[in-house]
Amino acid sequence: MMTRGLVLHCAAMDDSQISDRRSPPQDAMSVSEVTSRVKEHLESRFSDVWVTGEISNLVRASSGHIYLSLKDESALLRGVVWRGAIPLLAIEPVDGLQVICHGRLELYPPRGTYQLTIDRLHAVGTGSLEARLKKLHASLEREGIFAPGRKRPIPVFPRRIAVVTSPTGAAIADFLTTLFSRWRSAEVIVVPSRVQGAGAAEELATALARAAQLVPAVDVIALVRGGGSLEDLWSFNEEVLVRAIFASPVPVVSGVGHEIDVTLADLVADLRALTPTDAAVRVSPDGPQVAATLDMMGTRLQSGLLRRIEMARDRISQLARSRIFADPERLVRDRAATLDQQGARLHRLATAAVDRGRERLAAAAARLEAGSPLKLLARGWSVTWIDAEPAKPPAALKSVAGVEPGDAIVTQLTDGKLWSRVERISSDAQHT
Repeated sequence: MMTRGLVLHCAAMDDSQISDRRSPPQDAMSVSEVTSRVKEHLESRFSDVWVTGEISNLVRASSGHIYLSLKDESALLRGVVWRGAIPLLAIEPVDGLQVICHGRLELYPPRGTYQLTIDRLHAVGTGSLEARLKKLHASLEREGIFAPGRKRPIPVFPRRIAVVTSPTGAAIADFLTTLFSRWRSAEVIVVPSRVQGAGAAEELATALARAAQLVPAVDVIALVRGGGSLEDLWSFNEEVLVRAIFASPVPVVSGVGHEIDVTLADLVADLRALTPTDAAVRVSPDGPQVAATLDMMGTRLQSGLLRRIEMARDRISQLARSRIFADPERLVRDRAATLDQQGARLHRLATAAVDRGRERLAAAAARLEAGSPLKLLARGWSVTWIDAEPAKPPAALKSVAGVEPGDAIVTQLTDGKLWSRVERISSDAQHT
């Protein structure tokens, strides 16, 4: 837009006129009058201007207003964005960003300064935005925020779905149309938020936190927005939203823009959908296909049960024709005959075992009888031991060693005992 500047016309004055001007005129203007005239002239001629420049000295006041400067190679212009105009900005202003601003010039009389009151703001081209995007992406990637290993699976049959988006945009209409055509069983809760402009990223982050805290809890959150330029989608590249998605306790599906649009929100989400419509597909099963599968499984189950019933009937028919049902007493007779046979066999085995035991016992008794000491004594043998104290058991003498003359000895014969005393001891030569 072309604007007319303030042009001062100066006429040539002669020496007499200059001399007259050296004395103060009676009609001199006050500072306020000069400022008021300049304000009127300035604001009437610059009420609708577009200004390009680089943002610097940006300050966010506690009142919510934004104060900044626009500069180029040789000049600087102060500017302000009143709190009510911030949502109208196409992008969040930050230092170093090349922008084109719309507004009006206003003069502040108490200081005699002028500033640009901004009501619209856009980025100039995409170069500066892409540089910021790459820098933020690299920083977050080093933290592991985009790591595939931290992504969570999306529930196959969600019961409650939260949708964070603008309630008046085309994205929510596309999402709901697709969702309800596929899976009408899910309850959908729309958590409204702006999806574009300054402050939208903070609103989206807040809405995302609210969706995760809904009671009853939701199974999945869909973050959706329609297509647009890099500037239009910039809220989904803001760090505050990326970290909110990363911290969400509920799985997040991001469906932002068109298929070719990729934002940082897409990269950090648990699942990236290509569009809002695709997001509805990703968070829901195919209802008609599920119903067809259930019908098929029901048919297969019914067929299987009918086959089992038919097999059971055949089995019952076979049993009914078997001998056990034709002559039940025959089974008892057969079992009784088997018991008699087994009893007779057991008796024979027991008798044979007893006979073998008697034979072994008789043989053992004969061996014991043959080696009995009494039998030896009956054949003329005897046993001698020293007559010891009654408390000590007798020990048979096997050698003259240890026997002294005068020792009392006892000799056991077959029919009694002899008590005698040793008179003399001699040893056989072969034992010496």
